[in-house]
Amino acid sequence: MPIFEYGVKDDAVGCSYCGAGFEILQRLSDEPLSACPECAAAVARRISAPSIGSSKTGFDDRAKNAGFHKFQKLGQGEYEKRY
Repeated sequence: MPIFEYGVKDDAVGCSYCGAGFEILQRLSDEPLSACPECAAAVARRISAPSIGSSKTGFDDRAKNAGFHKFQKLGQGEYEKRY
């Protein structure tokens, strides 16, 4: 289940919970929240960036051992083979 971010629609109305924004775990099939769970002020779902980090599991080493290559971008349309 994804974590959705919500924030108050009108900055002048709302409590400290929805004014600062909050996150809630919901199913994709669930209806979006329309009111703050704390003060019932109108809220809207915010678009947030996905959390994508670098590999900490040795994926690069396993890919190298399997024969894959890694490229680093040097400029527009220019790449350098790293391994």
